[in-house]
Amino acid sequence: MPHEKANPYAPREWAPGEKPMLPGSPSTPQHPTHKRIAFGIVGLLICITGALSNALVTANLTNLQGVFGAYTNEIAWLPAVYVMGNISINLLLVKFRQQFGLRVFTEAFLVLYVLVAFFHLLVNDLSSAIIVRAAHGMVGAALSSLGIYYQVQAWPAKHRLKALAIGLGASQLAIPLARLFSTELLQLDEWRGLYLFELGLALMALGAVLILKLPPGERTKVFEKKDFLTFFLMAPGMALFCGVLSLGRIEWWTSTPWLGICLALGLVLVTAAVLVEHNRSNPLINTRWLGSGAIFRLGIVMVLLRIMLAEQNTGAIGYLQQLGLQNDQMQGLALAILAGVAAGIICSALTINPKHLSWPIVLSLIIVMVASLMDAQSSPLTRGNNMYFSQFLLGFSTSFFIAPAMLLGVGSVVTQPKNLVSFVVLFGMSQNLGGLMGSALLGTFQTWREKYHSSLLGDQLSLLDPNVTERLAQYNSLFASLIGDGTLQSAQGTAQLQTVATLQANVLAYNDVYLLTACMAGVTLLWVLWRLSRLRYLNWQQAKREAEAEQRAMQNINKTMNQ
Repeated sequence: MPHEKANPYAPREWAPGEKPMLPGSPSTPQHPTHKRIAFGIVGLLICITGALSNALVTANLTNLQGVFGAYTNEIAWLPAVYVMGNISINLLLVKFRQQFGLRVFTEAFLVLYVLVAFFHLLVNDLSSAIIVRAAHGMVGAALSSLGIYYQVQAWPAKHRLKALAIGLGASQLAIPLARLFSTELLQLDEWRGLYLFELGLALMALGAVLILKLPPGERTKVFEKKDFLTFFLMAPGMALFCGVLSLGRIEWWTSTPWLGICLALGLVLVTAAVLVEHNRSNPLINTRWLGSGAIFRLGIVMVLLRIMLAEQNTGAIGYLQQLGLQNDQMQGLALAILAGVAAGIICSALTINPKHLSWPIVLSLIIVMVASLMDAQSSPLTRGNNMYFSQFLLGFSTSFFIAPAMLLGVGSVVTQPKNLVSFVVLFGMSQNLGGLMGSALLGTFQTWREKYHSSLLGDQLSLLDPNVTERLAQYNSLFASLIGDGTLQSAQGTAQLQTVATLQANVLAYNDVYLLTACMAGVTLLWVLWRLSRLRYLNWQQAKREAEAEQRAMQNINKTMNQ
């Protein structure tokens, strides 16, 4: 290990192979096998701990709504404020690691995480729960990168890319895991059962990192006063966007004035932050780099993929919840998704190749398109067991594409370390905002199509149609033994028919959502393939020109020698 210096910011003398890849990341000394295994286990624990915080709430919103006595639009703030805090604090986390060191970063944020999890147990109303969830989003953002750093220590240099695939993919295990066992936690002590489990995980993670510490890294003074100006402009702006995306389809976009006010104010704040950064000599967010063609296209593809993968929670899970199914009735489906995510992590780790990072994205788009087309065949009789394979495929895509997508941007960060914050912000926004945009887009589309199909079906429910009168007679007979009044029997039969028609309209609307997802995947796939083909053609042309230039140079040399 390098010799400790009195000045924490002084350059260190690193042994061969130990130097950190980027400022703020740990060094990579050689570890014995048993210690590598320990680093891998702790890394998985930290990744899952951080991701489960939001997953446990997201998977149990209906139950929490009943516990807090809240309306749908009120309980939706819980996951919304978590993302607000998570996406905002990413602006400062990278520089915090670089300036104050990994030791302070690791221990301080895990202690904060434990404290926030403990304060969850003292929450008695929705308002205080919302405040605590926002704080949890901030401290939880640190755990994802911390888990990856532990995974990096678990692998030798030639297999470090596997660490990235496992660290990023492990966080995708959270939602299916939450749906598997959260029902039992709720039975312990309602919502406090969830938070007790979360507190236990946080304490285990804290104990693990205190026992098994990360190797030191380099520290540099990186914070500037204008960084905080950017933060206080960008963070509330992004928080307003998150609020609009989370509540828009519930409050409805065109009928709620405060949504428009928040959107306009968010645009002003984010635009102001971009203008400040664009004119700085040493920006926190490099707008010119983010606006370059390759990085901008990468961001678009990552956002689109995250929007499409929202089909899993907003589409399939949303459809089953519409039918009245709870988490304990969807455990088989959760196991299928969990198996898909695990398979995606394993395949990504085994196949990841820096020379072919675009092809996992291509394969993921193909899989999303196939899975969505399979789900588009749903009927009112479709249940979770009919979706095992399609949701397995979507779970596979979720974890298979994420590491190669991140590596596509990391390459330019290694050569220009100042762009690290910019890339972390890009990646975090694409995943967090992309997920919210996916839920908002697909949920809004489903609502719109349900109204459309309901109007068509309602027009066809005429008493002049013998099929309709026959069905009404069947429903009336169902209530004959319960209701003696013929008028009430008829009213109940009509209500039952309307319920069935609404269910059918919802099924058709969800099928439209799946088809929309498949179309988006198909269009994105064609675009990506066109870009890859164009790049290959340009590279071929460049190689051809270089070969011709070399051939001409050789010919000139031969002529000179002959003369």
